[in-house]
Amino acid sequence: MSSSTDYDASTPLAREIADLNRRRRAIATQQFPLPETTRVFTVSNQKGGVGKTTTTVNLAAALAHGGARVLVIDLDPQGNASTALGVEHQAEVTSVYDVIVDEAPIADAVQRSPESETLWCVPATIHLAGAEIELVSLVAREQRLRTALDQYLSSLDEPYHYVFIDCPPSLGLLTINAFVAAQEVLIPIQTEYYALEGLSQLLRNIELIERHLNPNLRVSTILLTMFDGRTNLSNQVAADVREHFGDQVLKAVIPRSVRVSEAPSYGQSVVSYDVNSSGSLSYLEAAAEIAARGAQD
Repeated sequence: MSSSTDYDASTPLAREIADLNRRRRAIATQQFPLPETTRVFTVSNQKGGVGKTTTTVNLAAALAHGGARVLVIDLDPQGNASTALGVEHQAEVTSVYDVIVDEAPIADAVQRSPESETLWCVPATIHLAGAEIELVSLVAREQRLRTALDQYLSSLDEPYHYVFIDCPPSLGLLTINAFVAAQEVLIPIQTEYYALEGLSQLLRNIELIERHLNPNLRVSTILLTMFDGRTNLSNQVAADVREHFGDQVLKAVIPRSVRVSEAPSYGQSVVSYDVNSSGSLSYLEAAAEIAARGAQD
């Protein structure tokens, strides 16, 4: 008997495959407009496990894939962004710790990622774990990253299009340095229970930093992560976030994906690990949206 029902376009699997193919074709032909000046993002959420580092790495890789020159600054003592981008971050490597504590030039710490010819990283090492305490007694402790980054960017003949700063899941001095150094905040929010817990505190802190330390800072982008369209909970959280934050929320959402989870163990982003996966497509779509928004600003 014929198994023609296996190819029935009305089945959920067939619809999913058709949708993925449509999205692949659309992203393959999409041009990523490049900003005229460097856009500096801090990727932050004090709640752990929301896909913050995953988002930093994959958006950076997706934008580099689209032709942009991108720098990732790993400001999380865990160093997961450095691992995912395949850059060296053993204790003896010059790192972001040396930049913010010892005032080493960023040029001494930056490494090209094997991900892309146009993707670089300032790694984090284990030394960063003690930086919060050491920063307390230093002069201009909240502005040390901004000073170093401004000096570095102004020295380049060929500027970066994007800088992404990956923060620890806390609101200490490292995160404050990231907020002071950036113009834009990108907040990943997982579409799960308690997703908005602590977000009001984060927004209040961003408002305080804007008022007292960095008047150019704004929450420009919110990205929904770990989305599962089969569950009422994911759909309800996504609807609540969109209702509350409006146009700040990207249309692209990041699904729960085995490929996204696997990629860092190979020292890769999902964009290079499996470019045709749903996770890769979602990050490419999010990156294209960020690029398009920058061109409209």
